[in-house]
Amino acid sequence: MKTLKDEVKLFQEKQVRTIWDEEAEKWWFSVVDVVAVLSDQPDVQKARKYWNKLKQRLKEEGNETVTICHQLKMNAQDGKLRLTDVADTERILRLVQSVPSKKAEPFKLWLAKVGSDYIDEAVDPELSIERAIQSYRRLGYSEHWINQRIKSIEVRKTLTDEWEKSGVNEGKEYALLTDLMSKTWSGMTTREYKSHKGLKKENLRDNMTNTELVLNMLAEVSATDISVERQPEGYRESESIAKEGAEVARDARKSLEARTGRSAISQMTAKDLGQRQLEK
Repeated sequence: MKTLKDEVKLFQEKQVRTIWDEEAEKWWFSVVDVVAVLSDQPDVQKARKYWNKLKQRLKEEGNETVTICHQLKMNAQDGKLRLTDVADTERILRLVQSVPSKKAEPFKLWLAKVGSDYIDEAVDPELSIERAIQSYRRLGYSEHWINQRIKSIEVRKTLTDEWEKSGVNEGKEYALLTDLMSKTWSGMTTREYKSHKGLKKENLRDNMTNTELVLNMLAEVSATDISVERQPEGYRESESIAKEGAEVARDARKSLEARTGRSAISQMTAKDLGQRQLEK
C-alpha cells in the first residue's frame, strides 16, 4: 500500500516541497518550487507562469520530462492541499538542464562528472571500489567496518552470479529472494529493516553494524555454497536454497543473542557508525 509523507527541504534558504513515496522508495519534488529556485523568482505566481511557459516550450520540443511529470496534492501557501506538478529526482535533474540559470550550472557540472565517472568505472570496476572506500573514510567509518563492507559486496556479487547461473531473473526475482533471506535471518524484510533504522532511500548495508554485516554475509555465503552443491534450476528451487542459507544466519543470530543478552539487530545508522567508530 502506497504511503506518501510530506516534507519541506531547504535549498539556499528557499523552500522546496517534497513527498516521500514509501512504496516506490523515491522523492517527488514540486516542479514549481524547483523552477522558482533556479529562476531566482521569489513570487510563487510568477514562478508558476514561468513553469507553464517552460512546460509549453518543452512539449513543443518533444521533451519527455514534461510528459512524465504528474500531479500530487501538496500544501499550498494558503495552507490547503492543492494538486501541483511533481517529478522524481531523475526528471528534476533533466529539468535543471533545460533552465537557463547560473544556479543550474553546479548541477550540470555535477551531472557531467557523474557520467564521466560511470564510464570510467564500467571500464575499470576497481575504480568504483576505491571510490567507495574513500567515501566511507570521509564519512568517518572505521577501517575494520570498511573492510567488512567491501567484503560484503564481493559476497553479494558471488551470490547473484550463482542466481544468474541458476536461471533466476535479475530485478524482481532478485529482490524477492533478498527479501526472503532478510526476513528469515533478521525477522524483517528489507523495507521493514530500513524502517526499523529510520531509513528511506539510503542503502541498508551502509547502515549496518559489523555484526549485522557479518550475519547478512553468512546468510549469503551459506546460500551460495548450498546452491553450488545442489545446482538448482529456476526461481522456485533457488528460493528454497536462499531460505536454507538464511536459516544458518538466523540460528547464529539467536545463539549470539542468547549469549550477549541483547539483540544483534541495531537501530544505528551510518551517522552513528561514523561517529562511534564501531568495532563490533
